[in-house]
Amino acid sequence: MTTRRPGAKVTTMKHAFSSPPSGEDRPARSYTVAGHAVEVPKLASGLHIVATPIGNLGDITLRALAALAGADVIACEDTRITRRLLDRYVVSTPLTPYHDHNAESARPKLLRRLAEGAAIALVSDAGTPLVSDPGYKLVRAAAEAGHTVTALPGASAPLAALTVAGLPTDSFFFAGFLPPKEAARRSRIAALARIPATLVLFESGPRIAATLADLAAGLGAREAALCRELTKLHEEVRRGDLVALAESAAAGELRGEFVLVIGPPAAEARPGVDAADALLQQALARATLKDAVGEVAEATGLPRREIYQRALALTKEAERKPDHGAAD
Repeated sequence: MTTRRPGAKVTTMKHAFSSPPSGEDRPARSYTVAGHAVEVPKLASGLHIVATPIGNLGDITLRALAALAGADVIACEDTRITRRLLDRYVVSTPLTPYHDHNAESARPKLLRRLAEGAAIALVSDAGTPLVSDPGYKLVRAAAEAGHTVTALPGASAPLAALTVAGLPTDSFFFAGFLPPKEAARRSRIAALARIPATLVLFESGPRIAATLADLAAGLGAREAALCRELTKLHEEVRRGDLVALAESAAAGELRGEFVLVIGPPAAEARPGVDAADALLQQALARATLKDAVGEVAEATGLPRREIYQRALALTKEAERKPDHGAAD
C-alpha cells in the first residue's frame, strides 16, 4: 500500500527506462516532493546503481526518487540510514542489507531475484555506490549473468571536494581510506607520492590528525584542502599546505567525515625519495638490510639499486653518530 500525505496532489509520470510488460497488474508506487505525490510505474528489471545524497537530503535527483519508488527492492549498506531518506520522500519500497559483512551470502540472493526479473536499486549510505563499498562485485556478477546494469548518477563526495578545493582537476587519483596502522599508512603514502596528479582521500575524525602528520612527513608542504562534513550543517573547508593543516589538526580535536584533496607534486620534484629515506630508517630498525631494501622498493616503486645505495648511506650515518657523541 502506497503512503501519501493527506491532501497531497497525485501526479502520474512515465519514464523511458521503466516500461512494464503490457497487461501485468502493477501496484501504485510513488514518492512525494513538496507535498505532491508522484506515481511511477515499476522500474525495468535489472540492477540500478542509484547515487544518494552525501549529507543534505535535498540533493537527491528526481530520477533517483523514481527508481527508488519503482524498484522491487533496495539493496543498501545500512537500512536505518536509507530508511531516513525514504521517509523524507515517502517511499515504501522494501530494503535489504548489502554490505562488507554479508555480501558473500547476500549477493547470490540478489542475483536470483534478478534472474526472476526483479528490479533492484543499489545504494550506499551516502553518495555514489561502488566508491569504497562492496558494490562492484555485485555489478560484475550481474553483468556476467547477462542482467542490465544502469547507472543513475548524482552526489559524490570526491567530486564535491574537488570542486571546492581550488586545486588542479585535470588529472586526479582517488585513493579512498589510507591504512589505519602507521607503518602501512606511511608505505602507502610513499607510493602515492610518485603519482603526478591531485590526490583525493577519505578519512575519519579519530584518525585525521595522524594521517595529516604522516602526509606532511611523506609529501612535504604540498597544497591541500581539508573538506569536513560536505553538504551538512557544519560543512567546513580548510585550505593550506599539508604541514600547516597537520599542525592545525594536532592543535585541536576534529570531528566528522573528511575528504582530503592534495595538489600534485611540483614538476621538478622527485616524489618518493625523501619518503623512502624515512621508510628505510624504520625498516632498518627491525629488518636486515636486504629485507629493508626490498620492502621499501616495493612500497615506493623506486629502483632497488637506488634504495640499496640510500640504505648503505643511512647505515653509515647511523654508525658514525655514536662516535660523535663520545667525542663530545
